[in-house]
Amino acid sequence: MSSSAPQDTGHRLWSVDEHLADVLSAVRPLEPIELQLLDAQGCVLVEDVTVPVALPPFDNSSMDGYAVRTADVQGASEEFPAVLTVVGDVAAGSGELPTVGPGEAARIMTGAPLPPGAEAVVPVEWTDGGTGGGAAAGMTPASAAPEHAGGEVRVHRAAEARAHVRARGSDVQAGDLALSAGTVLGPPQIALLAAIGRGTVRVRPRPRVVVMSTGSELVQPGEALTSGTIYDSNSFALAAAARDAGAIAYRVGAVADDADTLCATIEDQLIRADLLVTTGGVSVGAYDVVKEALSSVGHSSEGADGGRMDFRKLAMQPGKPQGFGTIGPDHTPLLALPGNPVSSYVSFELFVRPAIRALMGLPESEVRRPSVRAVLSADKALGSPAGRRQFLRGRYDAESGTVSPVGGSGSHLIAALAHADSLMVVPEDVTSVEPGTELEVILLG
Repeated sequence: MSSSAPQDTGHRLWSVDEHLADVLSAVRPLEPIELQLLDAQGCVLVEDVTVPVALPPFDNSSMDGYAVRTADVQGASEEFPAVLTVVGDVAAGSGELPTVGPGEAARIMTGAPLPPGAEAVVPVEWTDGGTGGGAAAGMTPASAAPEHAGGEVRVHRAAEARAHVRARGSDVQAGDLALSAGTVLGPPQIALLAAIGRGTVRVRPRPRVVVMSTGSELVQPGEALTSGTIYDSNSFALAAAARDAGAIAYRVGAVADDADTLCATIEDQLIRADLLVTTGGVSVGAYDVVKEALSSVGHSSEGADGGRMDFRKLAMQPGKPQGFGTIGPDHTPLLALPGNPVSSYVSFELFVRPAIRALMGLPESEVRRPSVRAVLSADKALGSPAGRRQFLRGRYDAESGTVSPVGGSGSHLIAALAHADSLMVVPEDVTSVEPGTELEVILLG
């Protein structure tokens, strides 16, 4: 990576694996930072987190009911209830607790600490709720109890010791490993961190990915089409795919086929990018300006010892033309993808998504999409060009272990892509795949 000018290495065909290895060799996990819990959602933990205090931190009730001594309710029944004196209420968050002595009970709410002297909790449905009537359906409101309940409760069933009591440390004990380094923080992990008192956590931040489409023919959705124009779908698809991969995505509106404009746009975006993705302008057409623009960015912002941009052809279909390198003073990775919608999306899944996951610091096993083996279910054989690894859209049926093609092989057929949940992989040395043949299938969902 010693030359700042783009290198056109299209004289030979690169394999998919070679290109991906080249991309991943230039990507390093982002430096860890300390973040507030909600800001850390989707990030990768970089340290083991141990439990500072037991969870729950005290014995507490799992039911709304009455805290009792087991000896006082032994043999209790609806015909011969145990009649206990109510000595107070215990709500969640209660500080000073009443002591439950012989012949006494304390009203207790779910999550409230078990008061001294009590050995079990009887659910309110096992009692008259202090009303003197039949089985209660719920607790009398605190504002009307226990005075209006007569200060007594009739218990209709016996309870064993520790019944309906959540023991201190029954979830996790102090010193236990709560979460290990490498964990992706989702809602349950955020909940656990909060429950053990962690307000911040050290993580690798979510990568900031800037996505831009190129092409003077592109119009933003919602605007009117004119002759020769089409809607820009690529930047929306790739920004959504970047978010799905775990990144913070910034979508830049379509950039016209002008090298100076594209150069200025890329330079403006470098300040907020951990990774740049362009789509379009990497082939051999007269208006494919990405190579020219990236050459300008390299010379103006990097100097002679800056990064490099390579443009190459890959032995794959769709997605043959690809560009990759690093630009700017921070050597920001940039992947230049082809402009056809399916080519662009397939290229993202194969090369950009792994780069995002590597920036996140995920283990190698979680960098790529999972793949399975499945049997082709089709009406006829599928053709594939010799010497190219083909990626065909498919629908995977896990129950039957089969995969079916969706739409044709054209790189512009975006409607079929919307109904696919997988990519069928046809190896380079295979030109025809008969129904019933087992294939590698990359799962997209």
